[in-house]
Amino acid sequence: MVWTGTWVAERLGVELIGDEELPALLGLALRRNPKRAHLLVSGVLGKHVPQRPSVVYGAGLDLGRRVRALLGDEEAARAVVLGYAETATALGHAVADGLALAPYLHSTRRPVPGVAPAGGFEESHSHATSHLLLPEDPKLLAGDGPLVLVDDEFSTGNTVLNTIRDLHERHPRERYVVVALVDMRAAADRDRLDAFAEEIGARVDLVARAAGTVRLPEGVLEKGRALVAGHEARHGAIREPETVPLASAFVRAGLDWPRDLPDGGRHGFTPEHRERLEAALPSLAAGVGEALRSRPGTGRVLVLGFEELMYAPLRLGTALEEAGHDVRYSTTTRSPVLAVDDPGYAIRTRLVFPAHDDPADGPGERYAYNVAGGGFDAVVLVVDSAADTPALHAPGGLLARLGEHVPHVVLAVVPSYVPSRAPEAAPYTPGTAGTTRTVENSGADEATADDTVTEVPDATEAPERSSMLPEPLRGPAFSSYAPEEVGWLLQDLSDVELEAPTEEREEAIQSGGAHYAESLPVEYQPSERYQELFHAALEASAARIARAVGTVTETVLAERPGTPVLVSLARAGTPVGVLMRRWARARHGLDLPHYAVSIVRGRGIDANALRWLAAHHDPADVVFVDGWTGKGAITRELAEALKDFDGFDPDIAVLADPGSCVRTYGTREDFLIPSACLNSTVSGLISRTVLRSDLVGPDDFHGAKFYRELAGSDVSGAFLDAVAARFEEVAATVDTDVKELLTADRAPTWEGWAAVERISEEYGIHDVNLVKPGVGETTRVLLRRVPWKILAKRGAGADLAHVRLLAEQRGVPVEEVDGLPYSCVGLIHPEYTRGATGADGKAVVSR
Repeated sequence: MVWTGTWVAERLGVELIGDEELPALLGLALRRNPKRAHLLVSGVLGKHVPQRPSVVYGAGLDLGRRVRALLGDEEAARAVVLGYAETATALGHAVADGLALAPYLHSTRRPVPGVAPAGGFEESHSHATSHLLLPEDPKLLAGDGPLVLVDDEFSTGNTVLNTIRDLHERHPRERYVVVALVDMRAAADRDRLDAFAEEIGARVDLVARAAGTVRLPEGVLEKGRALVAGHEARHGAIREPETVPLASAFVRAGLDWPRDLPDGGRHGFTPEHRERLEAALPSLAAGVGEALRSRPGTGRVLVLGFEELMYAPLRLGTALEEAGHDVRYSTTTRSPVLAVDDPGYAIRTRLVFPAHDDPADGPGERYAYNVAGGGFDAVVLVVDSAADTPALHAPGGLLARLGEHVPHVVLAVVPSYVPSRAPEAAPYTPGTAGTTRTVENSGADEATADDTVTEVPDATEAPERSSMLPEPLRGPAFSSYAPEEVGWLLQDLSDVELEAPTEEREEAIQSGGAHYAESLPVEYQPSERYQELFHAALEASAARIARAVGTVTETVLAERPGTPVLVSLARAGTPVGVLMRRWARARHGLDLPHYAVSIVRGRGIDANALRWLAAHHDPADVVFVDGWTGKGAITRELAEALKDFDGFDPDIAVLADPGSCVRTYGTREDFLIPSACLNSTVSGLISRTVLRSDLVGPDDFHGAKFYRELAGSDVSGAFLDAVAARFEEVAATVDTDVKELLTADRAPTWEGWAAVERISEEYGIHDVNLVKPGVGETTRVLLRRVPWKILAKRGAGADLAHVRLLAEQRGVPVEEVDGLPYSCVGLIHPEYTRGATGADGKAVVSR
């Protein structure tokens, strides 16, 4: 039998080193991910790979029995078992069943009004990271007995450390047991866990079925990215066999689910609950078996669970297996993985469908792997009543997608358990979908009375769930941009007084008393002369900007498969993102999604915004956009911040890259981009972003203000329209530029960073953060900071007219120099106090 990691191992040189059992437990797959080329795929977890329910359940039971032997019955009875959503919810349940004496709880990404979180933590490597702990009994985690943490794979230990750290601060205990199917930690990760246990004064044991490591050859990330890109270019990301030529039937199965029995461990599951479920399983399986027998030819059956709802489908599967059915078990998932139709690859096919449970973090794609082409005669889809929504029954929904590939589909709905102190909302009551019906292939045809099996009994009402993160802000309520131009992943702080005089801000920033993102400068109101310069500069440079917009957009479209999702770094990147979106629509008829997010030097990117993006789009499709590069500080900041998030590419697309910091750009010349000349009045009337602990909580987007009162001075639309009007005339030139760029060596040289370090030392500043290279950054120094002097490239002409005017207004000298890679460089006053003077001996003031 071919190992399901062979395809990846042969192409990337990846090896599994360790216990002999590892190849039987794990296969390999790929997904577009800048941090990790490979993906370990369990063959016994029942998530991505269909497996016999008895094998899946037995693996967890065995681990639980080993934990009980380790702890002894007395300590086992004082323990609590905690599993991780979404992958390990059933595994954790099975471990708790093997332990037999302890209650079970799993983390969740589904908030429930009225149930206060007893904790929460981050899973930094995941595409969806926020975990909530929502026990119905608030005392469940408050004891001092052992805490047993269950995950499918123990790779680095970060998730476990985050969990223990959070819970140990609330309820310290002396013993933790970590349980996993496989322990794949490196030696350094083992040492880190040992050091952490010593730090908190607790014992941490590990129980795993097998152990080993993954050996990665040099350059595996680059090889992996190239392999994924090449395969998707040839075959697409989704591999599905031809649809089943037979009519697919969808029927509902009646489940006599015990009243008030939880559907899983989201809010806690006790040994008493387990006894009630065991007693009810034969009857529950009989209801599903009746639905299967109503259709001929349903020999090979797949029980398909739903995301976190893994345990109830698994136990239905084991009961069906005991009743004599040929059963396999797996579940749907949020995780996007490349599918390759090869016996040596773990993910052969994937079905894609929209989320159907009104997810708290918004809509998005969901996946079912190895279902299509799996040779199944019937699928029993098990969902909770909160997920039995119109989206499930809609054309293109999960039921219809299953019906395209499997002859018979049975829907079994488990009542969503509502904790006694949570408010209830009426469940979805479908129209034709509410009664039993048959769906022919596409799911469009209605049933006849002969198709009826059983009506679902009245279900426990589903909880009404609020969003964990809000939808993006859009104009005209927030910004002067049209709503379709950009969605701002920010919170509106327009009513908060955030502005401070420039000199006060500078003194606080340089003294270390404040971060620049904790306040806003007073918005610069341009003089009539300055406004004239802006309009003259726009007229003179519109075609040049249009050419750069076209070049960077076409480069992105050529090098990113699928539909790119533009994510501007607010706020300088936002006008550029809007222009790139307009170019894609004008030249190709593409309607690219576009959002703006906050990134703060020294603080990183808005993690909540990334979570929102990952929940709504494939992170691999995200293209970060900015206006220009200076010395590359934000480029480095973004790359560092994204190390904690899987799937995002840290490369930034910019109009101008004079510092040679990125590989995706419109030009590397340092020229005037008129949107740099002004602040909010050329950026949709939105302020620079704000990050302050008293205003931005751990679950909030970063903040910004909408200056509605400046509408009379707003030139945001005029700037966009002037540039877009030149698209057609530069199109041919852009095509030539892009052809040359795609074959050129565009590797960053970081020439600008070297120049900044040299200037910092030559001028006695000794702080690269006070050296701001390029026209755009120099303009920001003059508008927002306390400038010391301006260095101008000798011979620079009209591009610096506005810089010279601003310098004149601020009493700042302009020094012409040779050998600059930029048109100009702005120097912020070092060691500023309000009594400081400029380089010419004059007092520095705001005007």
